[in-house]
Amino acid sequence: MSGRFTIEDSPIAGVKLVRRKRLGDARGFLERMFCSDELGAAGWVKPVAQINRTLTAQVGVVRGMHFQRAPMAEMKLVSCVQGAVFDVVVDLRRGSPTFLHWFGHTLSADEDASMLVPEGCAHGLQTLKPDAALLYLHSAPYDAAAEGAISALEPRVGVTWPLPISEMSARDAAHPRLDDSFLGIDV
Repeated sequence: MSGRFTIEDSPIAGVKLVRRKRLGDARGFLERMFCSDELGAAGWVKPVAQINRTLTAQVGVVRGMHFQRAPMAEMKLVSCVQGAVFDVVVDLRRGSPTFLHWFGHTLSADEDASMLVPEGCAHGLQTLKPDAALLYLHSAPYDAAAEGAISALEPRVGVTWPLPISEMSARDAAHPRLDDSFLGIDV
Protein backbone atom coordinates (compact mmCIF):
# COMPACT_ATOMS: atom_id res chain seq x y z
CA MET A 1 0.00 0.00 0.00
CA SER A 2 1.05 3.56 -0.60
CA GLY A 3 0.10 4.57 2.91
CA ARG A 4 -2.90 6.64 1.75
CA PHE A 5 -5.32 4.40 3.69
CA THR A 6 -5.33 2.72 7.07
CA ILE A 7 -7.83 -0.12 7.37
CA GLU A 8 -9.37 -0.88 10.78
CA ASP A 9 -11.49 -3.93 11.54
CA SER A 10 -14.79 -3.60 13.36
CA PRO A 11 -16.49 -6.21 15.57
CA ILE A 12 -18.45 -7.35 12.46
CA ALA A 13 -16.54 -9.38 9.86
CA GLY A 14 -16.03 -7.41 6.67
CA VAL A 15 -17.14 -4.07 8.10
CA LYS A 16 -14.12 -1.79 8.03
CA LEU A 17 -13.21 1.76 8.86
CA VAL A 18 -11.09 3.15 6.07
CA ARG A 19 -9.02 6.08 7.27
CA ARG A 20 -7.71 8.39 4.58
CA LYS A 21 -4.45 10.31 4.74
CA ARG A 22 -4.70 13.95 3.69
CA LEU A 23 -1.77 15.54 1.94
CA GLY A 24 -1.86 19.28 2.45
CA ASP A 25 -0.05 22.56 2.57
CA ALA A 26 -0.98 26.24 2.72
CA ARG A 27 -3.03 25.92 -0.51
CA GLY A 28 -5.34 23.22 0.85
CA PHE A 29 -5.24 19.43 0.61
CA LEU A 30 -5.56 16.37 -1.59
CA GLU A 31 -7.42 13.38 -0.24
CA ARG A 32 -7.73 10.09 -2.10
CA MET A 33 -11.28 8.86 -1.62
CA PHE A 34 -10.96 5.51 -3.39
CA CYS A 35 -8.31 3.34 -5.01
CA SER A 36 -9.23 -0.19 -6.09
CA ASP A 37 -5.63 -1.37 -5.82
CA GLU A 38 -5.31 -0.23 -2.23
CA LEU A 39 -8.83 -1.05 -1.01
CA GLY A 40 -8.71 -4.59 -2.39
CA ALA A 41 -6.91 -5.50 0.83
CA ALA A 42 -9.99 -4.31 2.74
CA GLY A 43 -12.27 -6.53 0.67
CA TRP A 44 -13.38 -4.21 -2.14
CA VAL A 45 -12.88 -6.47 -5.15
CA LYS A 46 -15.57 -5.31 -7.59
CA PRO A 47 -15.68 -2.24 -9.82
CA VAL A 48 -17.54 0.85 -8.65
CA ALA A 49 -20.92 0.60 -10.38
CA GLN A 50 -22.69 3.66 -9.00
CA ILE A 51 -21.85 6.79 -7.00
CA ASN A 52 -24.53 8.65 -5.01
CA ARG A 53 -24.47 11.80 -2.93
CA THR A 54 -27.00 12.71 -0.25
CA LEU A 55 -27.63 15.87 1.73
CA THR A 56 -29.70 15.87 4.91
CA ALA A 57 -30.50 19.35 6.21
CA GLN A 58 -31.72 18.66 9.75
CA VAL A 59 -30.04 17.20 12.84
CA GLY A 60 -31.40 13.93 14.26
CA VAL A 61 -32.77 12.58 10.98
CA VAL A 62 -32.47 8.79 10.59
CA ARG A 63 -32.11 7.18 7.16
CA GLY A 64 -32.13 3.41 6.68
CA MET A 65 -31.65 0.54 7.19
CA HIS A 66 -31.13 -0.39 3.50
CA PHE A 67 -29.53 -3.29 1.61
CA GLN A 68 -29.81 -5.18 -1.69
CA ARG A 69 -30.43 -8.91 -2.02
CA ALA A 70 -28.42 -11.26 -4.24
CA PRO A 71 -27.72 -11.31 -7.10
CA MET A 72 -27.55 -7.50 -6.77
CA ALA A 73 -26.02 -7.53 -3.28
CA GLU A 74 -23.64 -4.62 -2.97
CA MET A 75 -20.72 -3.31 -1.02
CA LYS A 76 -20.81 0.36 -0.08
CA LEU A 77 -18.05 2.77 0.83
CA VAL A 78 -19.70 5.61 2.75
CA SER A 79 -17.89 8.91 3.33
CA CYS A 80 -19.12 12.05 5.06
CA VAL A 81 -17.95 15.07 3.06
CA GLN A 82 -19.83 17.75 5.03
CA GLY A 83 -21.14 17.82 8.59
CA ALA A 84 -21.29 14.63 10.67
CA VAL A 85 -23.37 11.46 10.97
CA PHE A 86 -23.57 8.41 13.20
CA ASP A 87 -23.14 5.67 10.60
CA VAL A 88 -24.55 2.20 11.35
CA VAL A 89 -24.14 -1.25 9.80
CA VAL A 90 -26.29 -4.28 10.74
CA ASP A 91 -25.15 -7.81 9.85
CA LEU A 92 -28.01 -9.64 8.10
CA ARG A 93 -25.93 -12.51 6.65
CA ARG A 94 -27.41 -15.94 7.23
CA GLY A 95 -25.05 -18.02 9.38
CA SER A 96 -22.81 -15.11 10.34
CA PRO A 97 -21.45 -15.26 13.90
CA THR A 98 -22.45 -11.59 14.25
CA PHE A 99 -25.94 -12.00 12.74
CA LEU A 100 -28.17 -9.07 13.83
CA HIS A 101 -25.26 -7.33 15.56
CA TRP A 102 -24.68 -3.69 14.74
CA PHE A 103 -21.67 -1.42 14.59
CA GLY A 104 -21.82 2.36 14.65
CA HIS A 105 -19.19 5.03 14.18
CA THR A 106 -19.28 8.80 13.80
CA LEU A 107 -18.21 9.88 10.34
CA SER A 108 -17.48 13.56 9.77
CA ALA A 109 -15.95 15.78 7.15
CA ASP A 110 -13.13 16.47 9.62
CA GLU A 111 -12.35 12.86 10.56
CA ASP A 112 -11.18 11.53 7.15
CA ALA A 113 -12.76 8.09 7.62
CA SER A 114 -15.17 6.03 5.53
CA MET A 115 -17.27 2.98 6.42
CA LEU A 116 -16.89 -0.10 4.23
CA VAL A 117 -20.19 -2.00 4.25
CA PRO A 118 -20.01 -5.58 2.93
CA GLU A 119 -22.67 -7.45 0.99
CA GLY A 120 -25.43 -8.79 3.22
CA CYS A 121 -25.36 -5.91 5.67
CA ALA A 122 -27.92 -3.14 6.09
CA HIS A 123 -26.78 0.47 6.31
CA GLY A 124 -28.30 3.51 7.96
CA LEU A 125 -27.34 6.74 9.69
CA GLN A 126 -28.39 9.58 11.94
CA THR A 127 -27.34 13.16 11.24
CA LEU A 128 -25.36 14.83 14.02
CA LYS A 129 -24.83 18.22 12.34
CA PRO A 130 -26.99 20.21 9.92
CA ASP A 131 -26.46 19.87 6.18
CA ALA A 132 -24.70 16.51 6.44
CA ALA A 133 -23.53 15.34 3.01
CA LEU A 134 -22.50 11.77 2.22
CA LEU A 135 -20.77 10.24 -0.78
CA TYR A 136 -21.62 6.58 -1.48
CA LEU A 137 -19.66 4.26 -3.76
CA HIS A 138 -21.63 1.12 -4.67
CA SER A 139 -20.35 -2.14 -6.16
CA ALA A 140 -23.72 -2.78 -7.86
CA PRO A 141 -26.27 -0.43 -9.41
CA TYR A 142 -29.55 0.20 -7.63
CA ASP A 143 -32.14 -2.45 -8.46
CA ALA A 144 -35.65 -1.90 -7.07
CA ALA A 145 -36.43 -5.63 -7.39
CA ALA A 146 -33.47 -6.47 -5.11
CA GLU A 147 -34.05 -3.69 -2.60
CA GLY A 148 -34.46 -4.65 1.04
CA ALA A 149 -34.73 -2.83 4.34
CA ILE A 150 -35.36 -3.34 8.02
CA SER A 151 -36.67 -0.89 10.58
CA ALA A 152 -34.10 1.46 12.10
CA LEU A 153 -35.94 0.74 15.37
CA GLU A 154 -35.77 -3.06 15.02
CA PRO A 155 -35.90 -4.44 18.59
CA ARG A 156 -33.94 -7.61 17.70
CA VAL A 157 -31.04 -5.35 16.67
CA GLY A 158 -31.37 -2.55 19.22
CA VAL A 159 -29.37 0.24 17.60
CA THR A 160 -28.69 2.97 20.15
CA TRP A 161 -29.13 6.19 18.19
CA PRO A 162 -27.14 9.02 19.83
CA LEU A 163 -29.89 11.66 19.49
CA PRO A 164 -33.66 11.64 19.67
CA ILE A 165 -34.98 10.87 16.18
CA SER A 166 -36.23 14.15 14.72
CA GLU A 167 -37.47 12.76 11.41
CA MET A 168 -37.63 9.70 9.18
CA SER A 169 -39.09 9.48 5.71
CA ALA A 170 -42.50 7.81 5.52
CA ARG A 171 -40.81 5.07 3.49
CA ASP A 172 -38.10 4.42 6.10
CA ALA A 173 -40.62 4.56 8.96
CA ALA A 174 -42.65 1.84 7.20
CA HIS A 175 -39.77 -0.63 6.91
CA PRO A 176 -40.80 -3.93 8.47
CA ARG A 177 -39.69 -5.24 11.82
CA LEU A 178 -38.25 -8.73 11.80
CA ASP A 179 -40.23 -11.69 13.04
CA ASP A 180 -38.69 -14.76 14.65
CA SER A 181 -38.68 -16.60 11.32
CA PHE A 182 -36.07 -14.21 9.83
CA LEU A 183 -32.83 -16.20 9.61
CA GLY A 184 -30.85 -13.81 7.44
CA ILE A 185 -30.13 -13.21 3.79
CA ASP A 186 -27.86 -15.11 1.44
CA VAL A 187 -25.13 -13.27 -0.45
